Amino acid sequence: MRALLLAPALLLLGACASPLPEPDSQQAWVELYSTADTLLMADRLDGKRWPDGRYFQVTPGQHELQTRFQFEVRGGGGLGMMSEPLRMTCEIRLRYDDFVAGQRYRIEARQQLMKAQAWLYDEQRNVVARGEVRRCGTAI
Repeated sequence: MRALLLAPALLLLGACASPLPEPDSQQAWVELYSTADTLLMADRLDGKRWPDGRYFQVTPGQHELQTRFQFEVRGGGGLGMMSEPLRMTCEIRLRYDDFVAGQRYRIEARQQLMKAQAWLYDEQRNVVARGEVRRCGTAI
């Protein structure tokens, strides 16, 4: 089980080793943020697999962004024993109609019990879209 969780972590470390590309001023840049004990990664842009989980870069206008958000949930264990934490993965979709070239946006996600919440912020920290949790589970 732990080996299955190790593979995505190793891929993430490899991605972190390479520098982020310079933002294209003709596109909007979307960074992703979550707390240190969680993992938020870019997954799909307009239904197509996105090649780098650390950010999105989109043309002006309307887009659908899909992310994967992972976090641990401590279980009850029963009979007074502590069970190992469950590793939850949630798919979150954000739709926004007005991305502007040269602007920076930020997706933030957080755990809410065994579900998740996410928001898309503009440069002024205004919420411009709320995430829709498509599904959450231990085997997504």
